[in-house]
Amino acid sequence: MSDHDKHAENGDGEPVVVRDRRRIDPDTGEVRSPSDVESDGGAAPAEPAGDPRVDALTAEVAERTADLQRVSAEYANYRRRVDRDRESVLVGARVSFVSELLTVLDDLDRAESHGDLTGAFKAVADKVTSVVQKLGLESFGLEGEPFDPSVHEAVQHDTSEASGSTVAVLSAVLRRGYRIGDRVLRPAMVTVVDRADAPGYEDAPADATEA
Repeated sequence: MSDHDKHAENGDGEPVVVRDRRRIDPDTGEVRSPSDVESDGGAAPAEPAGDPRVDALTAEVAERTADLQRVSAEYANYRRRVDRDRESVLVGARVSFVSELLTVLDDLDRAESHGDLTGAFKAVADKVTSVVQKLGLESFGLEGEPFDPSVHEAVQHDTSEASGSTVAVLSAVLRRGYRIGDRVLRPAMVTVVDRADAPGYEDAPADATEA
């Protein structure tokens, strides 16, 4: 026991040790050596080592979180593919059905041009036209618009005597073109002629003069 320890007795007669842990000796004023100051555990405790179970649980949570994020991304991609495929199937079905009616629409156009589309016949024609329009069918090809070889099929090309920059425009539409969305079901059959005064000819395609 250190010389600096004080002894006392408790009520049961057992000695009680009171240790003097002052770094400065109160009698001499000198600094005590570490061996003179006994530690009773009052020093700052060392940080406890990491619990391996906590570390394992943390790693497992991180792994499960990464798995969940990966599954969520895969599911989102799957939904997009399904939606895209479903839309493609629907458009394909509409295209297949409407394509069978194009010849009927041609007959209706010819009847209208000859003035035969009247009475009950016209009522039926209007219903057919309404049905195909609801399915997304659009017609294109108007006289005077610039010739576009991607959607127009030229069967005749007349060259005008106009000087300067010219553009080929539709001079006549022999058969309408049809499309659904960005899918062309049939190009318009047309005749074209070179014109310098065609509206918008400055923006026409470079190959617009080619039949």
